[in-house]
Amino acid sequence: MSRQAQHRNAIIHAAATLFRKQGYSATGMNDIVAASGAPKGSLYHYFPEGKEQLGKEAVRHAGMHAAKTLVDLAVKHDTAASLLTAYGDELAGWMTQSDFQEGCPITTVLLETTPSSEAIRLAGREAFRSWREVFERALLQDGMEPSQAARLAALAISALEGAMVQARVERSGVPIKDAAKEIAKLFAR
Repeated sequence: MSRQAQHRNAIIHAAATLFRKQGYSATGMNDIVAASGAPKGSLYHYFPEGKEQLGKEAVRHAGMHAAKTLVDLAVKHDTAASLLTAYGDELAGWMTQSDFQEGCPITTVLLETTPSSEAIRLAGREAFRSWREVFERALLQDGMEPSQAARLAALAISALEGAMVQARVERSGVPIKDAAKEIAKLFAR
């Protein structure tokens, strides 16, 4: 990877991390530059449209990371229900490890920018779609009817996102694990 590409990736990663910890609005461009270690000129070189463009890229980055985690877990689990509970365990562990300081960078950014930023909204839609598709494929492999698989996959994402908010408030991974277990029961029907 070229040094320039490293700077771009470092900036995106730093933005996603800071958005997850402190929110989109509370994160300034100087904060992102400092956290990334990239020269300030790189920020404006790679993101000439400013913070909104960086927000879109951070949402895409986080979405791809979550989708990859789901795909990797899907290889290890033979049912959609076991995939969902494993993912819930991963999320709960990650949030606990961060001492509940970090939330979902996608949801955090979307709540602050939608509907005012169409670019970030579309990046969020793409991210959530990629997660749903992993669950849908697993449900279809389990023999579920396509429209029901689509609805349950969407419900799983909604439940997990809401449970992550509750986990931060409660300072406990239990809401995430409970949500995953209850939705997994619906997956297993």
